[in-house]
Amino acid sequence: MLELEKLTQINAVSGNEQAIRGVIKSMIEPYADEITVDTMGNIIALKKGADSNGKKVVLSAHMDEVGFIVSEITDDGYIKFKSVGGIDERIMLAQSVVIGDNAVPGVIGIKAVHLQSPDERQSVIKEKDMYIDIGASDADEAKSKVSLGDYIAFNSPYMETGDFIKAKALDDRVGCALLCELIKGEYQNDIYFCFCVQEEVGCRGATIVSKRLGADVAVVLESTTASDVPGSEEHQYSSYLGGGPVISVMDRGSYSDKGLNEFITGLAQNNDIKFQYKKSSFGGNDARAYQISSLPCKTAVISLACRYIHSPVSCSLRSDVELMFSLSKLICQNIHRF
Repeated sequence: MLELEKLTQINAVSGNEQAIRGVIKSMIEPYADEITVDTMGNIIALKKGADSNGKKVVLSAHMDEVGFIVSEITDDGYIKFKSVGGIDERIMLAQSVVIGDNAVPGVIGIKAVHLQSPDERQSVIKEKDMYIDIGASDADEAKSKVSLGDYIAFNSPYMETGDFIKAKALDDRVGCALLCELIKGEYQNDIYFCFCVQEEVGCRGATIVSKRLGADVAVVLESTTASDVPGSEEHQYSSYLGGGPVISVMDRGSYSDKGLNEFITGLAQNNDIKFQYKKSSFGGNDARAYQISSLPCKTAVISLACRYIHSPVSCSLRSDVELMFSLSKLICQNIHRF
């Protein structure tokens, strides 16, 4: 059973992954032969194979999510903030959030529309003009609950309606959930299951892991933008819900290895697993770090198509998640043949 609800509901903005790290570590401990948590906070879990060929294989996902950080507390008790990771300013307004380890509730606001000038009403409100209201009457009350540097996460419940999933942090808790399930299997090859930190702010955790392990092969499990929404023409779709796992060819950070992609898509075709190719080159992920590590590494990226990514209401299909799991398991079972 993939623990999507459990993992997406944990708050772990980039740089503040302690809570998710503890949960994941406890979930995988019974199945890993060795677990290392490095000084940056990455989890590296080795699952030894029955007859390893000596090839270093990595399956990787990132634990962190986009969010915010407290940058100022005003004299009248409002919280100013900065984004952590890429978040569209247009989706910030009126969002419910929680601040700090005590999950202090608040809402992102601006002055009421009745008080705005005509020009303000016609423009996208900038992050610098927003604030978080926690109901404090002044700075002293706000500071009794919130401190500078506290992390801020979206406050968004997990929801399933039939096959449809809505949650925050599907990017990339879906990858984490898959790794937590895949590590339970038995495989021929040694496989390092890596849960990385700070992907959303520059693939920092994976950069450390890649140099530490010097892998021969790295398969990154991710989420990517789904384009099947009003206003997008089908020929412009990057990916779409219901099309199965998304295989990347290239993005702004990496080129997937052609041979590894052919190996993965061959497994899918031979086992009747529906898949799709990512038809855009924007974005990036931890594959960049593995590809340019100190040793040559063949990389591939398998993603979940996800609408409204980097928002509190990311949406996907459980059937796509299950297909992504099936394909990832086949990779683990057959990677010694690559």
